[in-house]
Amino acid sequence: MNQHNPSSAAKAPAPSVAHPIDSDVSGMTEAPPATLFSDLRDRFAFLKGFLGSPNGVASMVPSSHWLEQRVVRAAGLSQARCVIELGPGTGGTTRALLRAMPAQARLLAIELNPGFQAHVRKVVRDPRLHVELGSAEDIGAFLAARRLPAADAVISGIPFSTMPFEVGDRIAQAVAQHLAPGGRFVAYQWAAAVAERTTPYLGAPHVQFEAFNIPPMRVYTWTKAAG
Repeated sequence: MNQHNPSSAAKAPAPSVAHPIDSDVSGMTEAPPATLFSDLRDRFAFLKGFLGSPNGVASMVPSSHWLEQRVVRAAGLSQARCVIELGPGTGGTTRALLRAMPAQARLLAIELNPGFQAHVRKVVRDPRLHVELGSAEDIGAFLAARRLPAADAVISGIPFSTMPFEVGDRIAQAVAQHLAPGGRFVAYQWAAAVAERTTPYLGAPHVQFEAFNIPPMRVYTWTKAAG
């Protein structure tokens, strides 16, 4: 859960279906318990990122296991070919997504914070994962550079409430444009700004609430029309 510092007007350079909500759990495995070392390592890295850019990181601590699993269920990944994560932070949700994805799927994680991007590249080792440094506005360029198809799911932990309206609007528009018909956009946020930006492009979301997280989170899910 992270990213998008609203003060960063200069973006990092861009590179040269539908299922009932919360019902798709086939192929998903429970996350193994984190080791004490890995948990402390991720928490320290997350706190460091928060202190360095409090407006660009949604919380002082990573997402809880309960939130990660709610997000994974909402995304419905059992048949996915291409998944995008916006703001992987220290990689907790990234690992949960990879565990739920088919073996042939690909996960494109886009991170604006160089420290988080380097951390995820170091600690999450999976051949299906591509971790890119840049803005979520450039989804299309990153997909093209990796020769990936339109996304079957986009998962976002970036704080829309602390970024300029026009940046959030461009991100929402990019998500809608590069989401496959029948695909899902899942955003976990404590504020409703993401719904204000995304509803004009994808319609009204399905909203759930996860209390077992710091802070408690709303989980918004949109499904792109199949037609």
